[in-house]
Amino acid sequence: RFSRAVKMAGSGEIIRKCTCTAPVNIAVIKYWGKRDEELILPVNSSLSVTLNQAEMCATTTAAIGKKFAKDRLWLNGVEKDIDSDLRLQRCLKELRRLYCKQRSKARNSATEEEEDISRYHIHICSQNNFPTAAGLASSAAGYACLVATLGRLFGIDGDLSSIARQGSGSACRSMYGGFVKWEKGVRDDGLDSVAIQISPESHWPDMHALILVVSDHQKKVSSTAGMRKTVETSELLKYRAEVIVPKRMNEIEEAILKKDFTAFAEITMKDSNQFHAVCLDTFPPISYLTDTSHQIIQAITQYNKIKGTPKAAYTFDAGPNAVIYTLAEDVNEVLSLVCHVFPPRERNQPYVKGIVTSESNVLPSKDIVDAFPSCSSPKSLQYIVHTKVGPGPLSSDVALLDYSGFPCD
Repeated sequence: RFSRAVKMAGSGEIIRKCTCTAPVNIAVIKYWGKRDEELILPVNSSLSVTLNQAEMCATTTAAIGKKFAKDRLWLNGVEKDIDSDLRLQRCLKELRRLYCKQRSKARNSATEEEEDISRYHIHICSQNNFPTAAGLASSAAGYACLVATLGRLFGIDGDLSSIARQGSGSACRSMYGGFVKWEKGVRDDGLDSVAIQISPESHWPDMHALILVVSDHQKKVSSTAGMRKTVETSELLKYRAEVIVPKRMNEIEEAILKKDFTAFAEITMKDSNQFHAVCLDTFPPISYLTDTSHQIIQAITQYNKIKGTPKAAYTFDAGPNAVIYTLAEDVNEVLSLVCHVFPPRERNQPYVKGIVTSESNVLPSKDIVDAFPSCSSPKSLQYIVHTKVGPGPLSSDVALLDYSGFPCD
């Protein structure tokens, strides 16, 4: 998927520079809890859908320069202290190690030795086109983008999901498109805790997702802190990891391969419910869902009951925002339901972003109006993002660093 990084010979400053984008992924079998905090090894396997980057993605440009005084990082326009970010440092260390290992092997067969670029410093500039730390999987996209970009910068071949995992656990799943599982692994060194693509985005292209943004503010309890407390106090987590998740992983993988939306939807909603039950079983309890989140659950449950079979599946990560999975043939009706039950705050502002849908296509039908007669929750949602299943990291020609290696204006 990636070509080699652009070599900047003669620039005097930059040796190599490259840019990649990486996607958000939303789990349908949730990852919650670590057996190893440092290596980010999970207590259970998980499975997710990779979302299209046209609507939500991270973008990262990295450059290696002979005259750079130190490694530097800019995130969403603000320079961060890269030395204090231990997870990022681990990723950098591992990628440089792999580069040196690969270079050492290449030296044995090459007629001309390539310069060792691992000894030079790196400038990194990254940005998300969606809110950071709001329960929208920003860290997964960010670290996947970082690792994919640096992997290309160093010309490293092979799977890098185990390195992305060490930045943010779920980031390993964003290293691939389509439907991806993260094997928990059993080894203490984590070498078998990697992401594996179940099927590419082309396998089930009709899978759509509606992201209902209840809040884009940073959540009060981070995923890291929440997981730690759950592992320490929840008895339900142990039962979930050892008994429930292995069974559900097999079932939902089969549903995906067969494109069985009924089974996919039921498993997705049940696992979301149990994940938040585990959070409530934590002591003190953790509650990521809001009243609006519960109203979304009720609306989708009632809608599926009226249809006689699941046509939409809700899931919630560690935050109040919902992701509704549905198929292309049903997405307009599901979108009309959401817009009817949760009308926009302001009529003159775009409410549905992402995939373009004409207003006439989301007018609620008589069945929807009769079943949901009152718009009881005005102004509950900030906006909706309409997207679909998509690819893993991609190359980009839009650089965030200029030819001197500093952020573009």
